[in-house]
Amino acid sequence: MNALARPYPSAPMAAARPGMRWSRDDLIARGVLLAIMAMLFTFLIAPLFTILVNAVQDRDGAFVGLAHFVTYFQTPSLLRAAWNSIWVASVVVMISVPTAFVCAYALTRTGLPAWFKGTFKLVALIPLLAPSLLSAISFVQWFGNQGAFKALLMGASIYGAPGIILAEVYNTFPHALMILVTALSLADGRLYEAATALRTPPWRQFTTITLPSCKYGLISAVTVVFTYVVSDFGAPKVIGGNFNVLSVDVFKQVVGQHNFSMGAVVGMLLLVPSILSFVIDYTVRRKLKAQLTARSVPHIPKPRRLADSLLATTCVLVGTLLLGTIGMAFYTSFITLWPYDLSLTFKHYHFALIESDMAAAYGNSLIVAISTAIGGSLIVFVGAYLIEKSRGLVAMKRAMHLMAVLSMAVPGLVLGLGYVMFFNHPANPLNGLYQTMAILILSMIVHYYTSSHLTAVTALKQIDNEFEAVSASLKVPFYKTFMRVTVPVCLPAILDIGRYFFVVSMASLSCAIFLYSPETILASVAIMHLDDAGDIGPAAALASLIVVTSIVVCIAYSLLTRVLLVRTQAWRNLRRG
Repeated sequence: MNALARPYPSAPMAAARPGMRWSRDDLIARGVLLAIMAMLFTFLIAPLFTILVNAVQDRDGAFVGLAHFVTYFQTPSLLRAAWNSIWVASVVVMISVPTAFVCAYALTRTGLPAWFKGTFKLVALIPLLAPSLLSAISFVQWFGNQGAFKALLMGASIYGAPGIILAEVYNTFPHALMILVTALSLADGRLYEAATALRTPPWRQFTTITLPSCKYGLISAVTVVFTYVVSDFGAPKVIGGNFNVLSVDVFKQVVGQHNFSMGAVVGMLLLVPSILSFVIDYTVRRKLKAQLTARSVPHIPKPRRLADSLLATTCVLVGTLLLGTIGMAFYTSFITLWPYDLSLTFKHYHFALIESDMAAAYGNSLIVAISTAIGGSLIVFVGAYLIEKSRGLVAMKRAMHLMAVLSMAVPGLVLGLGYVMFFNHPANPLNGLYQTMAILILSMIVHYYTSSHLTAVTALKQIDNEFEAVSASLKVPFYKTFMRVTVPVCLPAILDIGRYFFVVSMASLSCAIFLYSPETILASVAIMHLDDAGDIGPAAALASLIVVTSIVVCIAYSLLTRVLLVRTQAWRNLRRG
């Protein structure tokens, strides 16, 4: 293989020289890459630009400059929503990130049993499978006007800032935990060995080695949590009461008052913290890569009875609170009427799935989730492959990568608002997509594109570029190499992407809230309507059904992965005789 690849440079395939004719492979690669770029431009860039245009126009389309922004900042109630979003998100960060750090430290820097760590990880990731409304419903049942532990609030109300903070801490904890587990797993064991040899106390090692080594992970966790809270719509809508925040303000301006210009202004303001967080996170990721060296050795923590016991106790406490939150939602879905009739019943599931039209909403969510998982995996992986493995196309690759990572900076509510303004315009030739299943699927793919794209790129970087070079030297079309080599090798990453798309699409609300019709309503939207109508039992039943569905899919994914990987990844287990 090396002999065949030697005439070629280290790039996947040599860049075309000036005047060289493009081959059929080049034309196919350029065509497919252009198609994916056109999709991202149409369903990401164009809607955002439309929001900007609407923010500087009046209802008649006349240019008014920054007049709407001035009006917004001169309206105390509207300005208060922006301040509420900022300080609530800051409080959630101060609770969620330190708690996640302690638990991540317990998972990576202690001698706790592997079964304990594995069990806690499973419990900690459960909130990722649930709609953001589920936690709000649970906390209403725990601490609301008829809540089980209402007395603990000593006369205070859960509705408003306290409820939003509790719900968002629950929703953001697994996001912060995953980031910090990764950051703490990258420790260089040589530093701790040297510190131990110099008899440096454990607390000193923690402050001089552990914290500095994972500071970028902490910054990244802070930005992710802050952005999530500012842009989340579900929890504030259910438990926020009269406490107004930016995400709910966008909904009120557009749906309640049909004031699209002011809604566009709020959307632009909602975009600001997300973009700032994106810039910070992007800078952090670049510096984090620079810290890794080939000489680093893994850090193997030594058991410490007292410290490990305290950290294990903390994990048990946090896990109990997480299970208590989701457990209340499940319990509510099986009781007749809280808190007056606690007898068990299936009537809420019967109502949600048979008597009402909620069964159609659940079916629509399944269709959207499955379609997003299949279509999103295909589009994301092919796009990442063309960026990493195709020759030339430098400008196109950079533009494509920029759009791919930009979707992370766009909150789902802002993206949905942009779709309303862009696709609902009568002059838009794509107007027919509005309020169809297709636009819901495309919105999910675009909204969650970045994480999947980075996963695919990471997997593709692990494949030597010589595969494409040898294929070119043997005149094998690149798509055959793609199907016979790249896809089998990267199958674990592709399956991870598909599972991710399915889970987030089942639970997503903010992106779909502006895009559904009576025929395409999703389960997450139906939960919100049921809660608004006071049907807490059916709302909890439908939310619980989403969680159970995602758990079943994850289990099926695990089983399917084992079967497929045995057939396609056997080469990883080969041993030289």
